[in-house]
Amino acid sequence: MIGIAATVVVVRAGPPLEVVMVRRNTRLGYHGGAWVFPGGRIDPGDGGATELDRARAAAVREAEEEAGLQLRTGELVHHAHWTTPEGRKRRFAVDFFFAQRSERVNLQADGEEILEARWAPPDEWLKARDGGEIHLPPPTFVTLWRLRERGLDLFDAPVERILPKPVKVPGGFASLYPGDAGYEARSADAQGARHRSLLLESGWRYERRDR
Repeated sequence: MIGIAATVVVVRAGPPLEVVMVRRNTRLGYHGGAWVFPGGRIDPGDGGATELDRARAAAVREAEEEAGLQLRTGELVHHAHWTTPEGRKRRFAVDFFFAQRSERVNLQADGEEILEARWAPPDEWLKARDGGEIHLPPPTFVTLWRLRERGLDLFDAPVERILPKPVKVPGGFASLYPGDAGYEARSADAQGARHRSLLLESGWRYERRDR
């Protein structure tokens, strides 16, 4: 069974551009101790006419509960829909939204599920991961990488639906995404377009090109 969830990427334009991240309690079974964007499961009380409306309501509720952020459903920009790879014991289908703040509003972690909440530029989060200081789930990593590359232009990008296909490669894994030349065949060696993360012991990186 796949759980349904939502998350919100709250950005301040800066300069420098900054994004809100929260640190999950290590006692949590799913990504315990990881730094993530505020979010969680869609609850029965998250109302809306459509599944996407309910996801927006959940993202707004979770942002307030986990980080003390006050958002409105109407300001959320739908960015992506990620589904946990097949074969995992726990799987989620998660809608990612963007929201923008003009200033660095104060954050307040709930002290239970979330132990810390703070602002920092995408590059700072990525360098902390590279240095072994923090853990990032791959979808969080990809979103931060793309924010570092494109900034607020990413708000206007088409909504993507991503079901990763992990493939073992020397030194780690390649996580293939729709649009990669090797996606359908689940081949990291396919020649052509690239849309993947290389999750290697030597470091992580995101690759995307048309050919």
